[in-house]
This record gives sequence, structure tokens and C-alpha cells, in this order.
Amino acid sequence: MQGTAGTLETAERQVGSAALRTVSLRDFRNLSRLDLTVPEAGAMIVGPNGSGKTNLLEALYYLEIFRSFRGARDRELPRFGQDVFRIEATVARGASTLELAAAWQKSTRRKKVQIDGHEPERLSDAIGTLGAVVFSLDDSELIWGSPSRRRRYLDILLSLVEPGYVGALQRYRAVLGQRNEALRLGRTSVVRAWGEGLVEPGGALMAARAAWTSERNAAFGRYHAAIAGGAAAEFGYAASLGDAGRPETRDGAAWADALRRALAASEESDRRRGMTQVGPHRDDVVIRAVVDGGAERRDLRSYGSGGQRRTAAIALRLVEADSLTDRAGREPVYLLDDVFAELDGERSRRVLELLEDGRSGQVLLTAPKPVDLPLRGGSLPVWRIDDGRIETDGDG
Repeated sequence: MQGTAGTLETAERQVGSAALRTVSLRDFRNLSRLDLTVPEAGAMIVGPNGSGKTNLLEALYYLEIFRSFRGARDRELPRFGQDVFRIEATVARGASTLELAAAWQKSTRRKKVQIDGHEPERLSDAIGTLGAVVFSLDDSELIWGSPSRRRRYLDILLSLVEPGYVGALQRYRAVLGQRNEALRLGRTSVVRAWGEGLVEPGGALMAARAAWTSERNAAFGRYHAAIAGGAAAEFGYAASLGDAGRPETRDGAAWADALRRALAASEESDRRRGMTQVGPHRDDVVIRAVVDGGAERRDLRSYGSGGQRRTAAIALRLVEADSLTDRAGREPVYLLDDVFAELDGERSRRVLELLEDGRSGQVLLTAPKPVDLPLRGGSLPVWRIDDGRIETDGDG
């Protein structure tokens, strides 16, 4: 794992950046046909609610993880009455470019992904090829929502930055399904065998999650304080291991041993309930405000105000951007979906400063109306969108 990156570290890094050069969309959500040339700095996409602003960012981020960041299923993404959607983009990386494409057909339920015209052997080989981070107005749910929302966040991010994470996640989920089925059917003779199958991939997942939260906590705290005018916050990994105890190590084998003990201790209870009650599928990330000079910590899920939760969510996304930069050696494309809504003027100014401080990646920003922002030197051209159609004023 990489070392923690904060504001100063980001400013000192000499890295390139990913950048979209062209984008072509066909029948995605309410976007029937778009062919765009993206300026180097990016663009401000302006339009009323329901015009397609978020749909455009959703389509672009689809090329990063090949599913909707809004949690929609692929079958919900084709334009009404259409069978297929297709997204294509040319991505610049220094002096070279690559072509990315993704399509999904409703009638066959087939997803097709291509990189420079070739289909990867596994879809997991293609995730993260674009290099993008999306800041969404719904990100506050990362703070106040259910643990499953935060687990999904960790799984997506670590799939992008941690080698082997996707494979471990797939193996764990497959075996978990088998163990839960055995528990429901009362097949006690095979429950223990399936439990042993959870140990290796589960230990790898937990070790990766523990390492990332530990290494990134300091940067999260700095970003939060910068946005909130000094107010402190932290996050930590809450591993589901019952009384087995949390290993104070990043060694996957130690986490696997702890998971083995936890599964053994919960086996009888699992049989009664018909489900597996410990393991990575029950983990959480606890995000807390630090108050009274560190004497007290308050879980923002339960006690945070709307502004506090929004601040923590933006800090979390900034840490994510750092992680992507450290992994790929280049800055991501920043997709900012109405990111300044629900923030007061002072916090908006501080977020702008963080996005400018040592960051020069391409920005695609949505807003309901044109906003005078110094982001990227105030050089972002304005694209106007209405009912899925974009006017680029000659800039795209």
C-alpha cells in the first residue's frame, strides 16, 4: 500500500493526468446522441434539474467501473424504448491516447467492454482504465447511510487501487453464498468446509480495508479540517470479527486466522439464524467528529448535521482522488456533480482551494446555472444542457 497523501504531499507530487478528449454517447438515460470534444481543462455543464447533467457524468464514470455510480442496474440505463446504450471515449495520457467503449444490450443482457478495440479477458482487467473520481450530491449518504453503502464504497475504491482485491472479493462472495445456502438448508456437514473457504479471501479483504483506512485517516482529517475551518474528524475500520479480536497488523494471514476463529465462534448462532454473521460482508467504516480537543468522538452517522456530513463526504472523495493518483501515477478526471450545493459560501471557497492546491486534473462540473468560479483559473467553458441536448458554444 502507498503512504498517506495529504494536501502538501499532493502539491509536491509531479504527476501527469488522465483527460477525456472526445466522448460519444448513444441512448444512455435521456441522452439520445451526443458527440463531444472535451476541452483540456474541462467544462461547466449547466442546466435545470432533469436536463441530463448527472446522466452525463454517470455515463462517463461508467467507463471507470462499468456500472452506475448511482446504483442503477444496467437494464435501467438504456433510453426509454431503446434496446442498447453505448458509450465511447478517447482518453489522453501524456503523448498517447487510448479508446474506451462500453455497451449493454437489454434483449441479450450482454455487456461489452473494449480497450483500443479489444475485449479484455475479464471485466475486472478493465476497471480503472479511465481514471476518474465522482463527487455526487448524494455522497452524504456515505456518511449517514447504511453500512452496506460504505462497504460498497470501499469495495469499488480498493478494486481500483489494490491489486488482487477484485479477485478476492469475487471468491469471497461466491463462497459466502454457498455457506449461507448450506446454513438455510441445515446442511451442517458442509457449513464448516464452506467457512474455511471464506478465510483466505476474507482475510485479504479485511487486511486491505484496514491498511487503507489506517494510511488515509490523517489525510482525511486534514481535508476535513481545511473545509470545516479547523473542525477535526477521523475515520476508522470496524471489522466484523466478534470476540476473535482485531489483528494489529496488515498481514492478510493474521486477518485470515482471526476470521477463522470468528467463524468458529459464531457457527452455532449462524446455524440458528441461517446466515453468516461475521466477515467482510458485515464490516463498516466509522466516521467521527473529534470534539473538545480530542476528549470526545461523535459518530457523524447519528450525530452529524447536514453540513458536517457533506464536509466529511467531500473529504472522503479527496482522499479517494489521492489514492487513485498514487496508484496510477496520474491525476484522475474530476467529475463534480453539483458539488457546491448545500455548502455555505465559506466552505465552498475552501473546497475550491483544495481542488486547486496541487491538483490540475481535468474537471467536468455540473450546476443548475452558470457560476463564477476560479476553478482552473476560471477557464472552464460553459456547456448548456436541456432535455439531453448540449450546446457547447463552439468549445466542444
